[in-house]
Amino acid sequence: MKIRLLSFFIVPSALLLPFSSLLSATTPPPEIKGVSAIVVDANTGEVLYERNADEKRPVGSTQKLLTSLLVAEHGNLDKQVVIQPIDEATEPTKLQLTPGTSYSRRDLLTALLVKSPNDVARALGRDYAGSIEEFATVMNAKARELGMNSSHFVNPNGLPAADQYSTARDMSKVARAAHANPVLAPIVTIKYLNFRYTDGRVHLLRNTNQTMRDNWFCTGMKTGYTDLAKHCLVCSGNANGKEVITVILGSSKERVFSDSAKLLRWALGIPQETGSAIGRTVKKYYHKIIPEPTPTPVPKHHHHRHHKSTSSSQNT
Repeated sequence: MKIRLLSFFIVPSALLLPFSSLLSATTPPPEIKGVSAIVVDANTGEVLYERNADEKRPVGSTQKLLTSLLVAEHGNLDKQVVIQPIDEATEPTKLQLTPGTSYSRRDLLTALLVKSPNDVARALGRDYAGSIEEFATVMNAKARELGMNSSHFVNPNGLPAADQYSTARDMSKVARAAHANPVLAPIVTIKYLNFRYTDGRVHLLRNTNQTMRDNWFCTGMKTGYTDLAKHCLVCSGNANGKEVITVILGSSKERVFSDSAKLLRWALGIPQETGSAIGRTVKKYYHKIIPEPTPTPVPKHHHHRHHKSTSSSQNT
């Protein structure tokens, strides 16, 4: 009897792929909260959905995707970056790296995309260009190269600054470039990272992207929040032979992650979570195809006092 039941389910599962591929074509996009949003094909850039996609606004730490892209393309990722006091002259989310210590570009880049520390962004930007101001010049040049014609950047971390802004459409462009980058693509999928300080202490960093942590079809990207930007999130997703990118700007803490998951499901042709039998079956089917990444083991002893975060104007 068990063998017969297994055969019964194997046949319908083969039909699920073409069935689900029709979902996004026949189902309207879900209702989401946020000032602006866009969904694009990660490979072609085709716009699948947009709302106020060209409205200029602060985007918080999502602009660290641009910082990361520049560092990744710059190469020499094993080069040591010596931390300077000016790198620590920021707030509120920091790793509190001790001036005079050094870390590889790769280690700092990984920490930046997983936990979004602002001091790490400053260290990488200064290391790249010599100063934060010069790095902003490089950021804007790269933005123009990517066709981000409605953006202007002042710092590498996204903390509030006069004349610093972007749009959902522009952020989808840098997200596509990051998604295609062989260095960044695997980093943004990391859910937990054991960051080792130079004195040997280890701090467990949890990825700020809850959508990626909770949904097997989400392949990462970047969160962002400040009081001005509100909650922002850039996500990438992969299923059913499709790769898409979603951007939501100016949302709320309660909605940004779940709304991003809904947009990904819609664009990838995956049924929304309703508790229905077919929804559970499709979810189980895809989960077998793309298993959820195994998190880095939690160390027995890790230190929390080296990661500082405050709720006011937090940039993540």
